[in-house]
Amino acid sequence: MAESPPSSLPPTPTPGTPWAVPEIAAESAPVTVPVAWLGRTSDEDAQDPTLSLPRQLTNSRKALPANWVIVAHFYDVESGRKALDERGHSLAHERFHIPIPRDGGIADLLSEASRPDRRFAAVICESIERVARRTYYGTKVEHELEGHGVALCAADEPISTDGKAKRATPTLTRRVKQAVAEWYVLQMLELSWDGFVEHTKQGWNIGKPPYGYAADRVPHPVPARRSEGRTKHRLIPDPVRGPVVTRIYQLRGLERRSYRDIALVLQAEGPETAPPPMPTRGAEAAIGRWTASAVRGILENPKYTGYQVWNRKARKKGNTANPISEWIWSPHPTHEALVTRELFDAATPLATAGGGQRTQRGGRVGGPARSEDHVYQLRSYVFCGLCRHRMYGKLSKGRPYYACQPKADHDQDADWYAAHPKAVWIGERPLVEAVRTFFTERVLGPQRIEILRTDLAALAAEPVGDHGPRLRRLRAAVVEVERRKERLLDQLSEDDEGDPATAREFRRGIRRRYDAAEKSRIELSQEIATIGAADGIPTSDVAILDLLPQIGVDWDATPLELQRRLFDAFQLRITYRGPDRHLDIEVTVRAGLAKELSRVVDAVTAADSAGRCGAGVSQPFTGCPQQDSNLRPSA
Repeated sequence: MAESPPSSLPPTPTPGTPWAVPEIAAESAPVTVPVAWLGRTSDEDAQDPTLSLPRQLTNSRKALPANWVIVAHFYDVESGRKALDERGHSLAHERFHIPIPRDGGIADLLSEASRPDRRFAAVICESIERVARRTYYGTKVEHELEGHGVALCAADEPISTDGKAKRATPTLTRRVKQAVAEWYVLQMLELSWDGFVEHTKQGWNIGKPPYGYAADRVPHPVPARRSEGRTKHRLIPDPVRGPVVTRIYQLRGLERRSYRDIALVLQAEGPETAPPPMPTRGAEAAIGRWTASAVRGILENPKYTGYQVWNRKARKKGNTANPISEWIWSPHPTHEALVTRELFDAATPLATAGGGQRTQRGGRVGGPARSEDHVYQLRSYVFCGLCRHRMYGKLSKGRPYYACQPKADHDQDADWYAAHPKAVWIGERPLVEAVRTFFTERVLGPQRIEILRTDLAALAAEPVGDHGPRLRRLRAAVVEVERRKERLLDQLSEDDEGDPATAREFRRGIRRRYDAAEKSRIELSQEIATIGAADGIPTSDVAILDLLPQIGVDWDATPLELQRRLFDAFQLRITYRGPDRHLDIEVTVRAGLAKELSRVVDAVTAADSAGRCGAGVSQPFTGCPQQDSNLRPSA
């Protein structure tokens, strides 16, 4: 219960004496000194503000001189390590029934202290570390109050009322206590961190077992905690949910399904086969179905590789994701893996694939065919070699093509725009034939090793000088791009006058052109690096293709859906360079994925160390983009 405020305030404390009030003449009547109480307790679960704050208030009241009266109560339930501008805004105190009236937090205290009509002449706290757990912020609060003529007192320090207290020793004592308080917190954080790291290295799981695993609990090794019934646990596969996790990674890594598509597939299989995950908040918060976010959470969890991993999220920073470099991994696998590291790597970094081909629609009777009525067999695999954009399907005179048509209002500032034709076209039929030939001969055919060895040997045998002119042109282009960026920055720095709205639009335009130039520089640098790497391509690893089966595929009899699943599994990418009429067909063979790839098509399996098959092997396109034609290997 708050004491009644005095009828008048005593003289303002002298600046420079932060915890002593001015001397009051002995012959005068005692003057009541109004005081504000400042309390704080942590927001950790182990803290009980209903006990801590009343105790702080009681100790502070006991330490006050006889004529000092607490007239205002400021307290917070929050960490004392926060920056000062972040303090005093927490609403955590509302979760507790604290039997103390509240006039605000530390921010409100400092605000009122700066006003001439403040209600108090001094501030009392139980101990100086209650102000802040960082020395800098504690002394900053003290300095700010001192500047307003308000004394900051602590219940465990002497309080002088004569205004003549010696300051040297009390100041030293206070600073030592503040430093010790900060050291103590840092030491506890370090010890706690090291404990969690060791806990992870030993293979113990922290928190609820992730979906797909169950807890193998053992009694806690500490007798006191064991007597309380506490346990520690490792992870063991759940016989029902474990296979669901493996299937999710296969759908994502091999079939390139989006999160939403995977959720729909699992939902269609029913709760008996693929039970949806339960939230950590309990069954009452469950929605009873699969969601895209639930699928994404599973795909981002590295524990499915058999390793214990900790510190993936910054719990005290809004549960934001930490960089992978800050994750704590166990040095060895600690539990049974549900996916291989290769499958995890193949599934995790993928962007949303956007589904497969468009759904087949019936054409309009009596009318011309429309682009959306055709199922494009290589949709999402074809890219323009000039702008790196994905080419889209388009019908011309009833025949399917893939086209790239830049938009002047969007792409005109790009470095490649001037060299890009108004439209780049290539027929679907020659593309399909080229891809089928590539897979038949170079990926699954009996002569694939000889073909690849010959191509790589030819590339390695090329004199470096053959690439000289091209490298000089590319490096000159990089220099020109850098000059263009400098000119854009000069324009930006010179634009200091004019209408603000016009200036903002001008800066946005400069920014777009700068970003386009930087993107062009990165692409040019990558091309230079690719040419340099091609001069020394090793040929000793071509035997890895022996891990793939030698089969013949009847493409016309194979359903299109199965063909696309095969293309997705090998991460097919087709790059068409219109002016040169060249196709670059590239597939990727990852080590350790033979078992997963064999699931896509029974007759197709693959395995390799993380290398590329077909990368850098170009084929000239000899047909006209406006008509169907075939591809043939370059000489």
